[in-house]
Amino acid sequence: MKKILLVEDDLDICEIIREYFGNKGTGVETVNSGGKASDIIDRGLEGYDLVLLDIMLPETDGFELCRRIRSENDIPVIFITARGREEDILSGYDLGCDDYIVKPFLLSVLYSKCEALVRRARNISDNNQLTCGTISLDTVTLRCFANGEEVELPPKEFAILRYLLEHEDWTVTRDTLLDRVWGYDYFGSDRVVDNHIKKLRKALGSAGAQIKTLVGRGYKLTKE
Repeated sequence: MKKILLVEDDLDICEIIREYFGNKGTGVETVNSGGKASDIIDRGLEGYDLVLLDIMLPETDGFELCRRIRSENDIPVIFITARGREEDILSGYDLGCDDYIVKPFLLSVLYSKCEALVRRARNISDNNQLTCGTISLDTVTLRCFANGEEVELPPKEFAILRYLLEHEDWTVTRDTLLDRVWGYDYFGSDRVVDNHIKKLRKALGSAGAQIKTLVGRGYKLTKE
């Protein structure tokens, strides 16, 4: 049985989501403040498959909670919030959320997105081999292959490729790569990402064309 942590201060929304998901066989544990959610994060999120996270919360807001989660865990995170401004949405993705849903929303859509993210996360954890098109990476032996040939990658390029493979077909911003590869305490220029992407493409040869540049937004790894 899947288990979701819902951090939401609207008790009616909590009850509606818990009942809907419960009828489909998914357990939902709810907490109603950022402080209580922080306590759970401190204890560890190993018992959960996904986090649904409001932004406007008592004590600690959802952005800070997401930042704390991402500093130590790759669990899927979806923001569900009334804050639909573009800058809020981009901030959510920059912090490493997997999706951002603006209230009001359809429960069926929310459930489908949760299912897809949990399924993807379980496939990654159960399968040491990440593959997209002609690129594959073994997360245990730390070996990379492109077009059937082994490719030697420095640690930063390897980490960037792994994150892109884990988020195939997703738009990944420079800030997200800085946070996940360089760390949250990095304060240099985000152009360092462009330099390492350039080196990664060169190392992958023709397979490097699978890494697409999205002008003004970031990068995306595709099968072709």
